[in-house]
Amino acid sequence: MPLKTKTLNPNNMKNVYKAHILFTKEKDRFEVYENGYVAVENGKVTGVSTNLAELDSEGAELVDFGDKLLIPAMNDMHVHAPQVHNQGVAMDLELLPWLQNYTFPEESKYADVEYAERMYRRFMHTQWLFGTMRSVVFGTVHTESTRKLMQLYQDAGMGAMVGKVAMNRNCPDALCEDVEAAIEGNEQLIAEFNQPDALVRPIITPRFVPSCTPDLLKACGKLAAKYQLPVQSHLSENTSEIAWVAELEPESKSYGDAYNRYGLFGQTPTIMAHCVWTKGHELELMKENGVMVAHCPTSNFNLSSGMAPIRSLLDEGVKIGLGSDISGGHDLNMFRMLVYAIQVSKMHYQLDHSKAFLTLPEVFWIATKSAGSFFGKVGSFEPGYEFDALVIDDSVLYPSEYSLQHRLERFIYVGDDRQIVHRFCRGQEVKEPKIFG
Repeated sequence: MPLKTKTLNPNNMKNVYKAHILFTKEKDRFEVYENGYVAVENGKVTGVSTNLAELDSEGAELVDFGDKLLIPAMNDMHVHAPQVHNQGVAMDLELLPWLQNYTFPEESKYADVEYAERMYRRFMHTQWLFGTMRSVVFGTVHTESTRKLMQLYQDAGMGAMVGKVAMNRNCPDALCEDVEAAIEGNEQLIAEFNQPDALVRPIITPRFVPSCTPDLLKACGKLAAKYQLPVQSHLSENTSEIAWVAELEPESKSYGDAYNRYGLFGQTPTIMAHCVWTKGHELELMKENGVMVAHCPTSNFNLSSGMAPIRSLLDEGVKIGLGSDISGGHDLNMFRMLVYAIQVSKMHYQLDHSKAFLTLPEVFWIATKSAGSFFGKVGSFEPGYEFDALVIDDSVLYPSEYSLQHRLERFIYVGDDRQIVHRFCRGQEVKEPKIFG
């Protein structure tokens, strides 16, 4: 029986979407299906083809997107939601003074849940605009404000791992929480949100070694092990920070080893932001433990941290994702992170011609399938993958003059949110979140 073409109805459990389909099954090339079809049932891809007869389409309805592009949605693997108000501010400072003078004072305001909700709504709306459907997010030390952020993600239908930040030293009193209170707050959020297959889940989040005593780091590691929860933090971002960690943790062989000694470095799925200066023992430990790197190119430039050697890390077999890292980074548009990642790698290439710079398929794969693996089977249109997708109407960018791959490249470099006309997470269309409650 031929399929019935219809307008988009996100409540259908089985759909076939027709468009120009592009994704990266492997990191070195795009899979391109001109006038292709992707079949989706119960939020998961069941097949993709240019021949509708090859797909299991019985009982499905066809949604025809015409000449538009259909691609996997973006994943932001490192972002500080409470820093949205500081986005684009104090970009002339290095990491540690930036934290003390701008970041910590702003995060202290999140003791006020109403203020938190106002800022978090603004933050999530911008993520939605740019097609970011999954995120790994730092909240603050405040349990109630972190709960509000998780509820907002749930209400929006956007996927996230959200962390109540743990810190108890080298920070303002307003952000300093004793070990017992930190664990109790996390336990509350875990009891509420740690459900199997939930779109929004907790993640254990020690801010970084300088802001956590050994007792707090040990408690975080035990919490991650007890509930088999993932872990996020910062690693080897800045040379001054690395020197500070060496003073605070003299028994550790490297910054990464400091986390490892407390069960926070791959004992459960772990993502570490930056890794600009990762090498030697730390690199080997990262590879051995399967720790993922969240590459944040704009933040590394803005805070004078350096240029992360992503080609070298990728060649070593390290898992990589991309992060916006606002407000160290100034841009929540993850497509721009693809561009910046390529540009950083080209600067590395000028220093060492033996290391080829990253290509567009590689950074697209990093941003989608590689990053998405942290959430499960996310970031591709292969059978069994959750259908996180964006529909791109690039008609204002003169698409008839370019190949499909060049159309995608042109959108990534010069397009913006106005070309994203549909957004899907786990098979459901995600409507525009409310900026005001």
